[in-house]
Amino acid sequence: MENTREKNKRADGRKKTYFDRENKKKAARTEKTKSVAPEKGKQKKSSSSSKCPYQKKCGGCTYLNLSYEEQLAKKEQFLKKTLKGIVPVKGMVGMENPYHYRNKVNSAFARKKDGTIISGIYEKGTHKVVPVDECLLEDQRADAIIRDIRSLLKSFKIMIYNEDSGYGLLRHVMVRTGFASGEIMVVLVCVSPVFPSKNNFVKALRKLHPEITTIVLNVNDRTDSMVLGKRDIVLFGRGYIEDELCGCTFRISPQSFYQVNPVQTKNLYEKAISLAGLTGNERVMDAYCGIGTIGLIASRDAREVISVELNPDAVRDAVTNAKRNQIKNVSFYQNDAGAFMVSMAEKGEKADIVFMDPPRAGSDEAFLSSVVTLSPKKVVYVSCNPETLARDLRYLTKHGYKAEEAWGYDMFAWSEHVESIVLLSKLKSNKLKHINVELEMDELDLMAAESKAIYAEVKDYVSEAKRIES
Repeated sequence: MENTREKNKRADGRKKTYFDRENKKKAARTEKTKSVAPEKGKQKKSSSSSKCPYQKKCGGCTYLNLSYEEQLAKKEQFLKKTLKGIVPVKGMVGMENPYHYRNKVNSAFARKKDGTIISGIYEKGTHKVVPVDECLLEDQRADAIIRDIRSLLKSFKIMIYNEDSGYGLLRHVMVRTGFASGEIMVVLVCVSPVFPSKNNFVKALRKLHPEITTIVLNVNDRTDSMVLGKRDIVLFGRGYIEDELCGCTFRISPQSFYQVNPVQTKNLYEKAISLAGLTGNERVMDAYCGIGTIGLIASRDAREVISVELNPDAVRDAVTNAKRNQIKNVSFYQNDAGAFMVSMAEKGEKADIVFMDPPRAGSDEAFLSSVVTLSPKKVVYVSCNPETLARDLRYLTKHGYKAEEAWGYDMFAWSEHVESIVLLSKLKSNKLKHINVELEMDELDLMAAESKAIYAEVKDYVSEAKRIES
């Protein structure tokens, strides 16, 4: 019996999970078959049941029954079909390791009828919590922390919030991790700022996970589906973490927008900078700038960067990030990016390049119209929704821009979501140049004058006049 218990433990003493057992099986199968190459066209699809026990109820990993190569091909095909006739798609950039890439984990909590506390994700289309101990997409450190928080709740007698009755305290737990820095932030989302025995709870959690660098209590007493409220109370540490991306250090607070896949984000942003073709002389506009990621990275190769963001908390973090990286050629403005660009155009100001990274809904016509009004030489459009991207590209290509090329990036492996990036260039004006030519009657043959000058004579005359003028 003792031997059985030992077999069910990890090296660190924790109980083995489903994924530990499956990874061991996978390693054994790989070792057994690694010297045998499958015949072309005979490679079997991966069984979804062997990868994740939560797939059917979760609904997040819609491509889990496909091999990674197959899903990349499917995503590229979808992107090409969606953008057909608008822009050529050059390829789909995949990940070397498409597992455990998410640096932000949101876990909902609920109490079963027998009193058991569960945590996990909402079943697709419902608010019913599917118990999840470990996810193939999420940072494994985050999953371990959430499991241990769940075990602490009972001993500290923390009540789980019930949406129907309105009673209880804890709603969600969010964990954000810095892949490069190793820093970890835990956010306890509660309906009240009063957390019983909070100091002892923090000590108990940090004893289990000394790698946690900050713990924040977020107050959310709203009745809608928003995970976070507006008020943050720091229980331990600085109240934020830092992470490194493309050579810059970024401050990430609970509400900050920061791409969930840092490995692919690096590749995506480096491609964005490359497509912009910066030489050091450009004035760059970073619309939807968030905490300033693209603009700050681009600032090293630009003369000036103007970053605009509506969210005041994000702007505050962006200013801090600029100071943290000692970057002085970036200006931040809390404003609607579209209105800001129209104002720039009205003042006669210009931008050579516009970076835009809108939400899934894409941009509205007012914003796109402001881009056209500002008239940058290039637009680099980062999109997380090919369908709204296609809609926006149609508008821009009808208003003086050419969509040069598109690239797909797999930011959300095993799901159907596709991130993409498109370069647009301003078309040159085709306005005709007029040359004033005075014709004297004696310069043309009399017969030609009487019968109207023939085309060849007029062409030769204008060509000669143009040569003399130049």
